[in-house]
Amino acid sequence: MTFLLPNGATFPIEFVVDTGFTDYLCLPPEAVTLLRLPFLYDLPVNLADNSEVLVTVHEATILWDGEERSVRVFATGRRPLIGTALLNEQELVIQFTEGGLVTIDEL
Repeated sequence: MTFLLPNGATFPIEFVVDTGFTDYLCLPPEAVTLLRLPFLYDLPVNLADNSEVLVTVHEATILWDGEERSVRVFATGRRPLIGTALLNEQELVIQFTEGGLVTIDEL
């Protein structure tokens, strides 16, 4: 996925699909700082272990299906994640094997 930065530069990042994450994107806090993504608000979120943490939410402009989109980015975790909100109106196909192909296509 490609991020469109305010200075006109682009920055590609490889993501992991997380079907348990119902929002748009997660990035490690260090990546959010590096990209200088604008802060929106703090949000309490419930994790898979039923614990609750406070996460900072930022805004990013990405290139998705050839179009610019503004999306929320949660600053949390150690790896970039794509959530199901970004997969709305998409088809996700996963080959569950080592080195298997993952494709996301517009419906």
